[in-house]
Amino acid sequence: LTRLLDCVEKNEPFYLYTGRGPSSGAMHLGHLVPFLFTQWLQKAFNCPLVIQMTDDEKFLFKGEYSDESGDNLDYFANLTIENARDIIACGFDPEKTFLFSDLRYVGSMYPNIVRIWKSVTSNQVNNIFGFDGSANIGKIAFPAIQAAPSFPSSFPVVLNANRSSNMACLIPCAIDQDPYFRMTRDIAHKLTPKSHPLGGKPALIHSKFFPPLQGATGKMSSSDPNSAVFLTDSAKDIERKIKEFAFSGGQETKKLQEELGADLEADVSYQWLRFFLEDDEELERIGQEYGSGKGEYWSTGDVKTRLVKELQVLVAEHQRRRADVTTEVVENWMEERCILQKK
Repeated sequence: LTRLLDCVEKNEPFYLYTGRGPSSGAMHLGHLVPFLFTQWLQKAFNCPLVIQMTDDEKFLFKGEYSDESGDNLDYFANLTIENARDIIACGFDPEKTFLFSDLRYVGSMYPNIVRIWKSVTSNQVNNIFGFDGSANIGKIAFPAIQAAPSFPSSFPVVLNANRSSNMACLIPCAIDQDPYFRMTRDIAHKLTPKSHPLGGKPALIHSKFFPPLQGATGKMSSSDPNSAVFLTDSAKDIERKIKEFAFSGGQETKKLQEELGADLEADVSYQWLRFFLEDDEELERIGQEYGSGKGEYWSTGDVKTRLVKELQVLVAEHQRRRADVTTEVVENWMEERCILQKK
């Protein structure tokens, strides 16, 4: 990251790369966090952004086939469009953002995908991702497809790049994507010129763990509607989920809470406020009062009520923006075009 910031100081170009595996029609707040951070980065650095929709990956890992109806590849392709609407609603700059489906765009990346395949052995992939002999060949081949956008030459039109391009890449992503890019960084020097400021390697920023409603021991899942707040939830749904399911780090009785205060690290409502409450001074006050059991936010109920208010505003505003994103708008964002800032 230090070397990438050196590029910024020297006014040398770089681009952002992030992505989403479309596995369900409704995204939840855990999915939203990396995109909100990426949107902030794009605005702060006024830089181009590519967003990969890995509909191919989701079919390879979760797809189904039956002799009667065939496969469901089209299902994941359609999820790309639905998830793209949520991503666009995050407020990215349409002039500097290219959103693409692997199923549609893979041809432009294919030369680099082949180079990555040539550079990584099947044993390496199996060791990194835990594949065995039962994995379909697509699973073993896919990591190269996620790695390819790390190199500007995968975007000859979008970034006006070729193999001599030394444009740096910054990848904001969830921590579970790290294995893909560790593999990428190991072989990156083979796909970029020697003049590349980062030695060809992409720079990464991992988003902090976002706990499910049930706490650190639970799992935020699209198949469990009560494990997360979804971007399609109503204001009443949000209130019900937070008040009924958000794990509390507070004490069992009022007396103990006033004596000991809450465990802020375990409390889901407080942890979520750390992500979504913009006012740092208010967040600090809530933490001090809840952690000590004294003041306006001494109790779990008060903290949950504050979180509900914040999430209701956030989700309602997202839903309003998403309603304006039609299929035609999505297609415009997915059109292959140059997104570099015109001088």
